Amino acid sequence: MINSKWFQDSVVYQIYPMSFQDSNNDGIGDLNGIAQRLPYLKKLGIDVIWLNPIYKSPNKDNGYDIADYQNINPEYGTLADFDNLLKAIHQHGMKLLMDLVVNHTSDQHDWFKKSAQSRNNEYADYYIWRDPVAGHEPNNWRAAFGGSAWTYVPERDQYYLHLFAPGQPDLNWENPTVRQSVFNIERFWLDKGVDGFRMDVINLISKPAGLPNVQGTPTVGKTFEIVADGHRLNEFLKQMNDEVLSHYDVMTVGEMPGSTPEDAIKYTGLQSHELNMVFQFEHVSLSPNPDTRLDKWNDKPIKLVELKRALNHWQKELDGQGWNSLYWNNHDQPRAVSRFGNDDPQYRVRAAKMLGVTLHLMQGTPFVFEGEELGMTNVHFTKLEQYEDLESINAYHELVEEKGLVEGSTMLKYLANVSRDNARTPMQWSAKVNAGFSQVKPWYAVNPNYQEINAAAELADNTSVFYFYQKLIQLRHDHEIIRYGTFVELDPQDNEVYAYKRNYKGKTILVMSNFTDKSVNRDYGIKQENKLLISNYTDDQGTKLRPYEAKAYLFE
Repeated sequence: MINSKWFQDSVVYQIYPMSFQDSNNDGIGDLNGIAQRLPYLKKLGIDVIWLNPIYKSPNKDNGYDIADYQNINPEYGTLADFDNLLKAIHQHGMKLLMDLVVNHTSDQHDWFKKSAQSRNNEYADYYIWRDPVAGHEPNNWRAAFGGSAWTYVPERDQYYLHLFAPGQPDLNWENPTVRQSVFNIERFWLDKGVDGFRMDVINLISKPAGLPNVQGTPTVGKTFEIVADGHRLNEFLKQMNDEVLSHYDVMTVGEMPGSTPEDAIKYTGLQSHELNMVFQFEHVSLSPNPDTRLDKWNDKPIKLVELKRALNHWQKELDGQGWNSLYWNNHDQPRAVSRFGNDDPQYRVRAAKMLGVTLHLMQGTPFVFEGEELGMTNVHFTKLEQYEDLESINAYHELVEEKGLVEGSTMLKYLANVSRDNARTPMQWSAKVNAGFSQVKPWYAVNPNYQEINAAAELADNTSVFYFYQKLIQLRHDHEIIRYGTFVELDPQDNEVYAYKRNYKGKTILVMSNFTDKSVNRDYGIKQENKLLISNYTDDQGTKLRPYEAKAYLFE
């Protein structure tokens, strides 16, 4: 029996603050807006709220470029507003997870401003600086948002490393003083009563010795491959746990692009002393473009067999060894029902519920991204000027205009499929102006389908996606087998149905999900006495699975 920890029993709800609820009618979501919506989240039944960054930031990358870790971005409110929100969250019986971004800071952070002034000051070694090589960048690494990963600063006659935008310089974790500065930031928030951290790209903090060139044609993917899971990562995370995290009752999730289950067990194993779980990328990185120069930009659907291989791999490898985070989408990924299901109005509700069943009945901690519980969809933009996301805009300029690798119309289809902006349109609260998000024009366009898809309509319909998610969350709270049962895959080569079993203390749950718009038949030995736990159809037809039908049976 796994020794239960609260992070294993929880369901997390992710809030993108800028797009959740505007309380002061400036078009931007804020902390007081979140506070207004706590009863809604309590009704849904979630246990933990994860907030994307709310710190002071110039917002070059929507808050993931932090200029002051101990202050709130004024557009979100004040530290007093934060304290009130935290208190209200706890009064509602929920917990709060903060987003911790410590691979890099903003170039507007005081540390970087001072570091950039000279090679001889107390912050000179806070970042990764290198001399020019033959008059150009120190190596051939590429940045995630386009271009070189190096930017030159004349005052130092050196380049600094930024794996993301030039406004996001990477911290030098080799410097012990940097590590202590990060630990002090963590203590600041934990002492306020925060219940843990989601750690942004935390597996990039240990850079390879000597910062060698990548081989062949340099790409972002190759750069991250050479940087991820560096030789001192375990050491740094262990030190963080020893000196800070182990002194508090916290949930910790490390975002780790490129990590394998073997890596995850090292950092988050049930017997290890680093983090609780990782966000892995295997299932959300499926269907990259066959032309590797185009990386993730593609509009081809994901094959179910490949999706099963990715998710089942993590379920099996971490079983009894570590703990999975379960997610379909987040602020960096397109909307779940559009990507993995079917957002055609004819199928959207069934498909959204089907995805919920498939994921929530696995072993791990489910994460629900704002609006997922409503079946919110991709926005399906058709023009470049409709996009706001730095990654999307830069990719268009580089791949279409600079390199001519793809037609503009084709690239727009790719953006409509996988751009991060799909997740960032404002939350759809009602059919009122601006979807009830704000009384003034929002910072970003509202998805036009808000008049059909919104929380008010869902709360008034007891067959809605919202109430289905509420039931899924309650089932997880009620049944130990859903939380702790072992995972058994069924028919991994079936490209129509995702089926698996969970076993625990003599009980079994059978889960079946039809990922197609056709009726199919599958016989997994269901008997009349087996209890139907949940289904997205009102009548059970046994071995027949109708379009996007999902159901789970309990065998006792």
